[in-house]
Amino acid sequence: MTTTRSLLLACLLAWCAACITGCASLPARQPTPPAHALADVGATGLARLVAASTSADGQGRSGLRMLPEGPFSLDARLSLAAAAEKSLDVQYYQLQSDATGFRLLRALRDAAARGVRVRLLVDDFYTAGQDELFGTLSAHPNVEVRLFNPLPERKGSFLGRFIGSASAFARINHRMHNKLFIADNSVSVAGGRNIGDEYFMQSETANFIDADVLATGPVVRAQSAAFDLYWNSPHVWPIEQVVPPLLAPARSRERFDEIVGPAAPDIVVRAHDALGKTAVRQQLAEGRLDLMFAKATVLVDDPDKIARTDADERLAGSVTARVMELMDSARSQVLIISPYFIPGRLGMQRLGRAVGNGVKVTIYTNSLSSTDEPLVYLGYARYRDDLLKLGMEIYEVAPHRGGSTNLGAFGTSISRLHAKISVVDDDRIFVGSMNLDSRSARINTEIGLVVESAEVVREFRRLIPVRGFQSAYRLRLSDSGRVEWLEPREDGGFTVHHDNPGTNWIAELWNWFSSLFVGEEQL
Repeated sequence: MTTTRSLLLACLLAWCAACITGCASLPARQPTPPAHALADVGATGLARLVAASTSADGQGRSGLRMLPEGPFSLDARLSLAAAAEKSLDVQYYQLQSDATGFRLLRALRDAAARGVRVRLLVDDFYTAGQDELFGTLSAHPNVEVRLFNPLPERKGSFLGRFIGSASAFARINHRMHNKLFIADNSVSVAGGRNIGDEYFMQSETANFIDADVLATGPVVRAQSAAFDLYWNSPHVWPIEQVVPPLLAPARSRERFDEIVGPAAPDIVVRAHDALGKTAVRQQLAEGRLDLMFAKATVLVDDPDKIARTDADERLAGSVTARVMELMDSARSQVLIISPYFIPGRLGMQRLGRAVGNGVKVTIYTNSLSSTDEPLVYLGYARYRDDLLKLGMEIYEVAPHRGGSTNLGAFGTSISRLHAKISVVDDDRIFVGSMNLDSRSARINTEIGLVVESAEVVREFRRLIPVRGFQSAYRLRLSDSGRVEWLEPREDGGFTVHHDNPGTNWIAELWNWFSSLFVGEEQL
């Protein structure tokens, strides 16, 4: 997968090429009438099912279920799309043209054919080659497709579009990283997953360790308000204004069907997930969702964040700032799970203060051999030794130990971390799209949930084996002050690696060279 940060290395080339060839530009954006989440959904099957699933002590609180396994999380989205009667509001940073992406798009088409209002909002950064796909989907009655912060250049590969849009780099560098799926304004699925094979354990080469939360109740209405905030933003364009349709509507719909292909067999899921829960598909058929109830709060960035010229102003009030404040309130422990972790000067100060106050800080992130963003790993490595010296525990995902996560069969594929979770003490947890790095803090927009519940935290901790993070290397400093990576063995011992495991000096040299061209603020 092409990655945002790695492609920043092409920025210099893009600027040079732009000076020679010129750049594309967008037409003037035409205002669109505001639209909002449907409120008259009480009679829908999903709303009635939520009511039937809500216990007496759950009244006024949100219903919640962790979705740690990819197939179960994909099943939840597809099943909710099939059950929706009124509306589907869908928002993603990336929606790939692969088997998983086509599954979801077929489900949206089929819902629209039943009369469901479908609103699909996609960040435009990774839509190279998808103009026809999204344009022909938008030709269906009841479907609207919009793009967040579109690139001016529409043709060619990602790099070609990037070069052709280079004169707008200061704008297109800011992306909508949000992930959100809402059915009938009654049930949502949100967390760290984009839409693509590797986010749902459907890839043969590499799959992500990730997490979503299914939600009902008050928090869903707050998520719908967050969706509307983006849908009606001036940074969002109807796809027809960016890519005028070339085909008649009927032919466009036929073309969409040709692109996404025929229906595929149902997703295969185990009888129970790692938490002992059955699939959402089965629970919908049985008429009751298995939920925990708690206070949940939506954290969401203002889409206008991307237009603020001062980086500190973009940080103020952001999802990142609020999660850091949550960590500041820790009394005993903080667990940080972040695939892209660069604490920066401010983060180091706050984490150091927490440790000084007796708070145990544990960090779980990618290793150099598991990450899809090696430049980010190098940014994190600048702080790694100091984090260890301060007494923090650090674990890095070992790419070939996915089977020890209890999250399904990785097979021969490597495991990579993509979940973004922070656990504070034993009673608060954040799950969302936000990484603990400068890009999430000051460049992109993010969304997430804070849940205040000891029960939910206990449920999450069940995902961590009794012996700890067996899917990861544990880091320590040797007597000489060098980092060592301890790989768990089946006998309970460790194999000690004195150099970054799973890499070679050529790759490390190239990554170091590349890092010279990308500042930490862009990572």
